[in-house]
Amino acid sequence: MIPGVPATNFSARFTSSFVAAENGTITLQLEADDGYRLFINDQQVLNAWERNRWGARTYTLNMRQGTSYKITLEYWQGGGKADVRLTPGRFRKTDFTALANRLKDADVFIFAGGISPQLEGEEMPVEVPGFKGGDRTSILLPAVQTELMKALKATGKPVVFVMMTGSAIAIPWEDQNIPAILNAWYGGQSAGSAIADVLFGDYNPAGRLPVTFYKSDSDLPGFLNYDMTGRTYRYFKGEALYPFGYGLSYSTFRYDKLSVPSKVKSGKPVTVRVRVTNTGEMDGEEVAQLYVSHPGIPGKAPLRALKGFQRMPLKSGERRMLSFTLTPEMLSLINEEGTTYQPQGKLNIHAGGGQPGQGRTSSSNVLTKPVNVVK
Repeated sequence: MIPGVPATNFSARFTSSFVAAENGTITLQLEADDGYRLFINDQQVLNAWERNRWGARTYTLNMRQGTSYKITLEYWQGGGKADVRLTPGRFRKTDFTALANRLKDADVFIFAGGISPQLEGEEMPVEVPGFKGGDRTSILLPAVQTELMKALKATGKPVVFVMMTGSAIAIPWEDQNIPAILNAWYGGQSAGSAIADVLFGDYNPAGRLPVTFYKSDSDLPGFLNYDMTGRTYRYFKGEALYPFGYGLSYSTFRYDKLSVPSKVKSGKPVTVRVRVTNTGEMDGEEVAQLYVSHPGIPGKAPLRALKGFQRMPLKSGERRMLSFTLTPEMLSLINEEGTTYQPQGKLNIHAGGGQPGQGRTSSSNVLTKPVNVVK
């Protein structure tokens, strides 16, 4: 701290110089909160003065031995935390095999990867494989991370993949080869403690996916195609890598005693009851999910639709009877003319720890009962 200079709402200029000891390149990496500009020999090379939301930025300087270079950094800070850092260095491609061999005496590898807000976001100056201007051109995990995990796996030691992301990522190789995958999203300042609690068994995970994780880019229609066909769990006919609503637990849960009327009248509510039991050795939380489907409906209709869920803590061996109410609105569809109607005939009701008809093994089962809807 400098006496008389506040920690917020100030600006500063830092000036230095260095003499190149050899010919070659050096990379200057700059990050700050809030805005900054970098000048080399009074020529501006980086500018994040007004829009700084992309994380660290770099500039590569071509050096000539014996030449002196003047470096000027201008910085301003508004509210919040003052932070500015200029780091010189050289980028060198990592030898993954050598890295893995150097660490092979470890008991287990915990690899934290995925993507970050520095890669995905609106109007960002990002031009790397899989990204264009902040938009994603591929849902695959960046290939460099898969290559590193292959090298770690080759040591014969267990590998845990902690995946950071703000959107769905396709990880087909990791799914088949990494024994433990924890999706941590963008966890915030307490993410480290939360991840450690899950990995060491101090917390029994109970998260469920709010989006579908597909296997590859080919599972999705073109980016400019706005038709819902083939999109989201409601209209996707393929096999998802991790379905909407999916999540594992250190416990197991069993659903039984699904109770639904065999015949219901159109326009009347339907009561659904189901029993869930924690059949595992650990206390945990389960998320019971209720889906409906209308088989044989002409025109466009969801393959299945979530109509309710309940999250509940269950001690080991504990069981609980759950009740859901399906209103006429929840059992209705919208036709291509935009009119709401309630289909008659066969209606399937599904209750359990995930979607019906998914081949993915989870910590619980799913039950289905048909209902006949009449006038």
